[in-house]
Amino acid sequence: MHSSLKTIKIALLTLCLSAAFNTQASTIQNNCKTLHLNNCPTPVDKKLPNVKNMLTWNQQQRAIGFRNDYRSYAGDVFHAAGGKPLPRATQNLNQVSYQLHGQSYLLKDYLKRNNVTGMMVIKDGKVVWDYYANGNNPTTLWTSRSVGKSIVSTLVGVALKEGKIKSLDDKVVKYNPDVRGTAWENVTIRQLLQHTSGVNWNEDYTNPQSDFAQLTQCEAHPNTYTCVNNLVKNPQRKAYAKPGTAWSYSSGGAWLLGDTLEKATGENIAKYLQDKIWQPFGMSRDGVWHSYAVGKHDVGAHGFNATLEDWGKFGLFVMNNGKLPNGQQILPANWVKDARSWNQAKNSVSKLHPEGTYGYEWWNNSVPANAADVAPKTGLNSKDTMWALGIYGQIIMVNQAQKLVIVQWSTWPKAEPSMLEQPLEASLMFNAIANKLAS
Repeated sequence: MHSSLKTIKIALLTLCLSAAFNTQASTIQNNCKTLHLNNCPTPVDKKLPNVKNMLTWNQQQRAIGFRNDYRSYAGDVFHAAGGKPLPRATQNLNQVSYQLHGQSYLLKDYLKRNNVTGMMVIKDGKVVWDYYANGNNPTTLWTSRSVGKSIVSTLVGVALKEGKIKSLDDKVVKYNPDVRGTAWENVTIRQLLQHTSGVNWNEDYTNPQSDFAQLTQCEAHPNTYTCVNNLVKNPQRKAYAKPGTAWSYSSGGAWLLGDTLEKATGENIAKYLQDKIWQPFGMSRDGVWHSYAVGKHDVGAHGFNATLEDWGKFGLFVMNNGKLPNGQQILPANWVKDARSWNQAKNSVSKLHPEGTYGYEWWNNSVPANAADVAPKTGLNSKDTMWALGIYGQIIMVNQAQKLVIVQWSTWPKAEPSMLEQPLEASLMFNAIANKLAS
């Protein structure tokens, strides 16, 4: 009886603490001063939506929530070193069009249909067109969602070049001993990059009981790192396939990759990004990375917040194979090509993309092979084009052959629509833009 009462008391205390923190989490409002930002983003919305309900926000809440993500959670700043704005060579893209199921749409239609809140086209290192909506502007910091995975992936390449990670075929346990005795123990760094760990993870954004939904709830918890660490590395988590044989998208695996990167380098993600890319490449403004333990651990699965132009500059860094303005190469020679070498594991190869769907946390979002009554189907070759994609329509597209980068912010109605919905429209629109700029 005494033991049962003690258990009840502990449960009630945990519930009260959690409720108190959740109330606090919904009203956390960091600002330029508390974060020690050198550049102050705008707009600064007064009323922020509750982050606990992120997956069920309405469209307006998403616009406000996504541009205030850096204020709504604890965060680590990655400072810029005063890089110059990109040069401009403006072009009129108003008449660029695509066809979808018998209908023709102009760029202005695309922006409306896809709830685009920011978009920039960079050709040959110059901004040829940009767009802001819903109150966003060149100082706004917008959150990346899973676009952050592609940034973490790139930082893994930097760590490999530096020798902090010896080989992509090293097992995760070499750098992250906590996974010993779990389903992750025999998974390699490469398999985390490719999402071929074979470890069960439910990414369903519509299921409130899914692993991803639980991760979101952990983010509204007083001890976020411990909560997520226990969720991902739970010894009861099982494998569904031998590592390397099957592809399944996993924010849990991506979080583990970020956790492992930090342990291999001895630095949190924001600091490593700042020191290796943000300042040396010449980004213009400070950014903020969602932190689970300030100064110690940032989120490997998402959480990157930066301006639209700096999103574009990151795309240019990748497009240039990781070469800094001083000529130093900080990515392995074949890294970018390897990152878009679509893996051939089960489920990555599909009717939509028979050449494969996923690389090193970059997507193949070429026009699906089974898409009918659409145009233009060509423009951005899937062998040369890589897409960083985040739920609700966040995009960095890089095409090295055409020296083209396109970045997009959106508030799609669905977190993850079918590849034949908004992702298809993006591939058609981006093809059309590429064809126009190549003519």
